[in-house]
Amino acid sequence: MIFLKLFLTFLKIGAVSFGGGYAMISLIREECLAAGWLTEEELLNFIAVAESTPGPVAINMATFIGSSQGGVAGAALATLGVVLPSFIIITIIAAIMHNLLKYEPVKAFLGGLRPAVVALIVGTATTMLFGAFVGIKKIGDAVAPDFRVLIIIAVAATITLIYKKLRKKTFSPILLILISGIMGILLYGS
Repeated sequence: MIFLKLFLTFLKIGAVSFGGGYAMISLIREECLAAGWLTEEELLNFIAVAESTPGPVAINMATFIGSSQGGVAGAALATLGVVLPSFIIITIIAAIMHNLLKYEPVKAFLGGLRPAVVALIVGTATTMLFGAFVGIKKIGDAVAPDFRVLIIIAVAATITLIYKKLRKKTFSPILLILISGIMGILLYGS
């Protein structure tokens, strides 16, 4: 019974959520707390782990929650449930898009979407920058800079620039994440 409930719950989440994984978090929270699968604290821990592991946050959360409730089978079914609606929709769009791209109005519509997507990305990046650099999460918050964040970003940027200057190629993002994680442990550790 738990397997069917996991699959159907995450199928519903995947079908009605728009805007990507972060937009799904509130619905995942609502459904998991209502089902009694997790406490608020456990959910926050799952979000932190899902954000820090490779892959989309909603898929990671579905996998972790499914695993906590039904082991490997629960993880597989929850993940399948959250992915299946998007997979079906994208498959249909891909099948008809090829024929639609020959029409100028469709090309114009897609051209109009590009600036909107850029604006969404810039808006999210700006919000994250204000939150990380100066502690402003919403309008009206007091400025509370976290100098540890600034130190980590400065070190990461310096490593990247020096490596690029000396080696004429980009520093490995994986190594940069590891270095930043180690610095986080050193600067934020108790």
